[in-house]
Amino acid sequence: MRQQMIEFELDGRPIEAEPGMTVLQATKASGIHIPHLCYHPMFSVSGCCRICVVEVEGGPKLLAACNTPVTPGLKVQTESDRVVRARREILHLYLANYPVDELFSEPASANKLRTYCEKYGVTSSQYAGGEVRHYETDGDNPFFERNLDKCILCERCVRMCDEVVGAHVYDMAFRGFDAKIIAGMDTGLEDSPCIFCGNCITVCPTGALEPVARLGVSSTITSGAAASSEPAPGGRAGVQPRIDGVKEIPTICPYCGVGCAMALQVDRGRIVGCRPLDGPANRTLMCVKGRFGWDFAQHPDRLTTPLIRRHGRLEPASWDEALDRIASRLGSIREKNSPDAICGISSSKCTNEENYLMQKLMRAAIGTNNIDNSARLCHASTVTGLSAAFGSGAATNTIAELETAGVILISGSNTLEAHPVIGFWVHRARARGAKIIVVDPRRTPMTDECYLHLQIAPGTDVPLYNAMMHVILDEGLEDREFIEKRTEGFADLEAVLVDYTPEYASRICGVDPDQIRLAARTYASSRRSTILYAMGMTQHTHGTDNVVTIANLAIITGNVGRPSTGVYPLRGQNNVQGACDMGCLPELYPGYQHVMRAGVREKFESAWSRKLSAEPGLTVMEMFNGALQGKIKAMYIIGENPMLSNPDLKSVRQAIDELEFLVVQDIFLTETAELADVVLPAATWAEKEGTFANTERRVQLIQKAVEPPGQARADWEILCEVASRLGYPMSYGSAAEIMDEIASVTPYYGGIAHDRLGTEGLQWPCPTKDHPGTVFLHHEKFSRGMGLIHRVEYRPPAEVPDDNYPFVLITGRIYYQYHTGSMSRRSEGLESVAPECFIEVHPRTAGELGIEQGELVRVATRRGEVEVKAVITERVGPKVLFMPFHYSEAAANWLTNPEIDEKAKIPELKYCAASLRPASARKEEFGCLAGRLT
Repeated sequence: MRQQMIEFELDGRPIEAEPGMTVLQATKASGIHIPHLCYHPMFSVSGCCRICVVEVEGGPKLLAACNTPVTPGLKVQTESDRVVRARREILHLYLANYPVDELFSEPASANKLRTYCEKYGVTSSQYAGGEVRHYETDGDNPFFERNLDKCILCERCVRMCDEVVGAHVYDMAFRGFDAKIIAGMDTGLEDSPCIFCGNCITVCPTGALEPVARLGVSSTITSGAAASSEPAPGGRAGVQPRIDGVKEIPTICPYCGVGCAMALQVDRGRIVGCRPLDGPANRTLMCVKGRFGWDFAQHPDRLTTPLIRRHGRLEPASWDEALDRIASRLGSIREKNSPDAICGISSSKCTNEENYLMQKLMRAAIGTNNIDNSARLCHASTVTGLSAAFGSGAATNTIAELETAGVILISGSNTLEAHPVIGFWVHRARARGAKIIVVDPRRTPMTDECYLHLQIAPGTDVPLYNAMMHVILDEGLEDREFIEKRTEGFADLEAVLVDYTPEYASRICGVDPDQIRLAARTYASSRRSTILYAMGMTQHTHGTDNVVTIANLAIITGNVGRPSTGVYPLRGQNNVQGACDMGCLPELYPGYQHVMRAGVREKFESAWSRKLSAEPGLTVMEMFNGALQGKIKAMYIIGENPMLSNPDLKSVRQAIDELEFLVVQDIFLTETAELADVVLPAATWAEKEGTFANTERRVQLIQKAVEPPGQARADWEILCEVASRLGYPMSYGSAAEIMDEIASVTPYYGGIAHDRLGTEGLQWPCPTKDHPGTVFLHHEKFSRGMGLIHRVEYRPPAEVPDDNYPFVLITGRIYYQYHTGSMSRRSEGLESVAPECFIEVHPRTAGELGIEQGELVRVATRRGEVEVKAVITERVGPKVLFMPFHYSEAAANWLTNPEIDEKAKIPELKYCAASLRPASARKEEFGCLAGRLT
């Protein structure tokens, strides 16, 4: 039902406004522009710039449009003589202490101050005369610089950093003529809490904040004032010529699964910059990787020609020679053994279209279901667990709904470092009153502002959540109507929860019983509670148990199937959701249709004109075990790097050595590609077209911005060539044509086509061409019909600490690096800030072991040992060690445990028993010391 609108008069014509709108908001909604410098729709109103003044009939003075509420019958003049005189006066005041010559030498669109000066005919200041204030540029960081000479004290950067990002870097300091915006304690950005997300650049109206030139970015085209520093009514801009022939190509960020919209700025065939666009997942927000980490695409390490191993060395070859070698070797291995002697690993960084063709290549051209993707190492337990509970293994709600959540429970997710833009949404929710509960063994950046941090012992999620549900049932906080009408299995859960009192759970998980009770009451008392989780929950031998347990929590409180509720598995790579959607799973065709179902298989046999195997294939972990056993003879890997991402890398290397033939298709010569028999040079996301599916099930377009270097080709083009040489012709004219085929065989994607995606994309399920997409799932019924509540008991990790390995080692991501580092470590800025690995050690542990800050230490598990620098911090507990997994020179996955969850076949990357000693200490000395640890 439409709410009652307020009518008022603007420049002599009637205007309607929603209740609560200001004059500025109402005029913007009507397409009328009132000049403004400090206002931004994301922030609270400041009113400090005064350039938006308007004249209200009967008013004794001019009013700022940004903080003047609309009232019935209000009569407003936006360009009266009085208003124009006032704006000119304000501009004169701004220019009194501004480098005027520099202002008018810049392109007009790069500085809103200049735009308004030209509009009102102000070219100098009548108040000029004294010495213009001058500051040294603050630019001792690799990302952006502050030129306070251009700052007009609008405070946009302050409010962006405080109200949206939550980093609290900027503040207003000093008074009068000496007033200025400072970073930190006025010591510069590099010594402040700045996380270099660049969102302050986006909103700066004058170019006082700009990307540094050494990244190849022209400040005249990337200033926040250029084009649009605010969300535009029409969403993302299309391809458009920019200053000096520079073009902007809309696309999607290639890093994590948030799916931020961005524009690549291209000049003479090279990427020269990037700026955020108003996408549904980010609304102009970005993180440091998306904003500044695009330069990996132009790194000199890019593969530019096929490589073939000759006499033990990889040497350049022609495309025909490389493709013929692949077809010959795969064909002979299939003939000599069987199709199931060959396996493929697809890429969560490639497009949906390319992942679809990769599984089609394996199933139709080769004849095996041995196809998997990196989701096996991160969210296989999500697909298994949420599918069992809800009927769909994907996020239930949209990212934007987080802003209006009442409670956000974050479990096993370092959100602000691994998914920063979602972290910004959470911060905005907190500012609106949401309570944030963080469950994590470490103190992460999100714990600094949360309502409650449950610092759980690693691997003990099930007893914690069972205890929370025990409290909910004991205090009658469950949603009985929802349980009775929409679920099954509740009695089994109710029976098991009797024993999980907060006191019992506390003895296992280490969380105070009263904190468990408070968390349970907080979550259950809100009708807008939502859950975010990531690999801290999934990468366990009981990962599926963890997932169904939090699904139980959402179900019994009725926090599913409505806005700002639900469960979000936060996807680690840009298209890990899409790789699963496209059937890069050994038991599932595209759209999660099971290979063992005869009717489903017959549909794909008809579509692909090929008899298909009815046997589910091998998972990633099973593939490498199969190679060790001699069952897998050949492997085809696209865009993944198992020599860093898989657990127990010694065994991974042994498995690769046992292969008869390895093909790697990638953009760099990764640690895995170095071991291949044939290496094929692929295109990055900036060099091809297609779609990604983000963590909220949103399918979005990417567009080609530049040509691939040398002889590199798009992955989908390469796959077509390989299939054709194997005797199965695959030929498509475009990525859009591939999507049309996907839609024809995949009900979830039935209504998705490139020409429908526009700037907002579509969220699946989208079954027909006239369907608008599905914003949130399970509204009136679950995808499986009734929600299934599971009985879950606590099971300990596969290995636990002992006298020889007294610590628990956990691994994860850091803000400035990504995945196995093949992209982020070839970004100049990102690598310069975070160039080396480290291990976090609690101060008490460091003291007992005689470890100093920054000292080299040796961390060992039953699988190996690495040397790494110690960071002494209370972010971890005394018995917990933490390492990031991005660094090949100190690879955490030499140490991690390959034991798997039997349901999801995901390895236990988040828990293994470890020892620690100074690098200078002998093992025998350390053995005595380890036994004395408290």
